[in-house]
Amino acid sequence: MIRLRLIELDRWKVDEVKLEHNHSFDPERAHNSKSHKKACGDGDGDGGAAKRKPEPPVDVQVRTIKLYRTTAIDSNGETSDDHLHSSRRLDLRGGGGFRVLQDFFFQSQLTNPNFFYSMDLGDDGGLRNVFWIESRARAAYSHFSDVVFFDTTCLSNAYELPLVAFVGINHHGDPILLGCGLVADQTPETYVWLFRAWLTCVSGRPPLTFVTEHCKSIQTAVSEVFPRAHHRLSLSHVLQCIVGVQDSESFRMALNSVVYGYLKVEEFEVAWEEMIIRFGLTNDETIRGLFQDREQWAPVYLKDTFLAGALTFRLGNAAAPFIFSSYVHQHTSLREFLEGYESFLDKKYTNEALCDLESSKSIPELKTTHPYESQMAKVLTKEIFTRFQEEVVATSSCSGVTQVHSSNGSASSSYVVKEREGEKVRDFEVVYETNAAAGVRCFCVCGGFSFNGYQCRHVLLLLSHKGLEEIPSQYILQRWRKDVKRLYIADFGSGCVDVMNPVQWYEHLHRRAMQVVEQGMRSKEHCRVAWEAFKECVNRVTEKSS
Repeated sequence: MIRLRLIELDRWKVDEVKLEHNHSFDPERAHNSKSHKKACGDGDGDGGAAKRKPEPPVDVQVRTIKLYRTTAIDSNGETSDDHLHSSRRLDLRGGGGFRVLQDFFFQSQLTNPNFFYSMDLGDDGGLRNVFWIESRARAAYSHFSDVVFFDTTCLSNAYELPLVAFVGINHHGDPILLGCGLVADQTPETYVWLFRAWLTCVSGRPPLTFVTEHCKSIQTAVSEVFPRAHHRLSLSHVLQCIVGVQDSESFRMALNSVVYGYLKVEEFEVAWEEMIIRFGLTNDETIRGLFQDREQWAPVYLKDTFLAGALTFRLGNAAAPFIFSSYVHQHTSLREFLEGYESFLDKKYTNEALCDLESSKSIPELKTTHPYESQMAKVLTKEIFTRFQEEVVATSSCSGVTQVHSSNGSASSSYVVKEREGEKVRDFEVVYETNAAAGVRCFCVCGGFSFNGYQCRHVLLLLSHKGLEEIPSQYILQRWRKDVKRLYIADFGSGCVDVMNPVQWYEHLHRRAMQVVEQGMRSKEHCRVAWEAFKECVNRVTEKSS
């Protein structure tokens, strides 16, 4: 039994659900609703006209909702339940099951006005997939929709919790959560449903670059749901797949050298071919499949793809961080995950707020007298400035700016910048253009700006060689600036405020105010009440401070 209550013109609330005494549907006892009514009416002797309910007016929307599925009959006339297993159900047996998930969603909606969740049900009514997203994540996406990672660490490493996550990169270079899901399987249909649910919550605006693991089901779903996005593969995941085929120290060194050591496509492809011949991998299906998709993961092909500083880490170093690392483990249950979820978010949001405060208040220590360093110290967040500072310092290893090409009748020129790497000297080609409309434009063969979001050492040296005292404004991205006001909907769900922390004062007050705003938008009367409440609050706070 399910009882629903109409709470607004077009919104319903589930008041009560009783799962006891459920039984299989018997097709022999089923009646078509219209024919059944007619038969009952005919028994009165008037053809059913007297008691037949009138047809609804044309302006009333009539919907038929299928709440059950009949038992299938096979060609031999026998009943079969095979169709019930044609789509897997989400396994929620561990840690409280569906009730824990339901309570989590209801509580989240009470404390978070813009919280959204969606459930994917099979034809038999079984729960297959679940998706949810917080209000703050929906607001953050408007600032960081350029690069989104689809994190399937739990699925790839056989965790008990079938958890997936949409992850962005914030203005401090840290991962931020942009939505979560629990999935029953890894089929294209599941990923299509999940991606569409997420896309709906972010105003139908797909990411510019969408990074996933190497998976045919995911690739199929991305091409259907995000056809215009740059679909790229996680380089760390690809490298781990390759190393899984041939794991030796000599192969790892050769792989690192091939993937990161070449600036031109032709050089990379020749070196790759030599490597797989050397290690006897010519006929390996995994290696062949990954090489076919090389334009989605090899850095030499990605120089036109913005990756916000998260291309990958080299083999031998720490892997790209799993956003739930140190929180979710292989045996974490659903109940354990949901019980700590709000605390996990609180820590992430608090850390971001503290980084904001530190970036705005602290004065970075300069390591050179270069004007570009002092310029960017004033505008970049602390972490991003530290990364940029490394490029400034590294200009000392670059020298020999030489013009190698100049187009006749054009303001475009090519230069070679030499950089010493140990005992080796490498040449980096930089294209320099001047345009009345766009100003100065620079492109380096290393792809530094696309990969990191700030100019590389080779371009910095050329700009200085050209006499520019400041980096052109188009190369100072909004996403890295510390003076940009990002209108997140604050969500310190626990309600606990550190009385010694002004950052948490702001977050707490902002969250409460936004709850009033959300309620005030429901109707004209709600808006009037909210407005009066705000005026009263302002008067009381003003009196207190005077």
